[in-house]
Amino acid sequence: MKPAHPEPVEGRERYPLPDDIRQVLLERGLEAADGARPAYQQNDYLGWIARAKRAATREQRLAQMLDELAAGDRNMHMSYRAVRVARSGTGDERRSGRRERA
Repeated sequence: MKPAHPEPVEGRERYPLPDDIRQVLLERGLEAADGARPAYQQNDYLGWIARAKRAATREQRLAQMLDELAAGDRNMHMSYRAVRVARSGTGDERRSGRRERA
């Protein structure tokens, strides 16, 4: 499994991946979805969860993160489109999600 936050997150406090969150990611099969997100998004989620003052708030934030990872189209209530690299018939790599101009 790839380590949490492999890329530097400059100018931001770095938050470690707590064992309980790692466990729930594994149990729900979301470790790949989490690992596919940019390091700053992983860190933002963890910091947001860690800053919760009440246990109930922490649980709500964790549930939101898990729901958004499972859906794959949101990041902290904002639209998110993962960049995927697709191969065309010519062997060129193009980023999916971008429209070709006619």
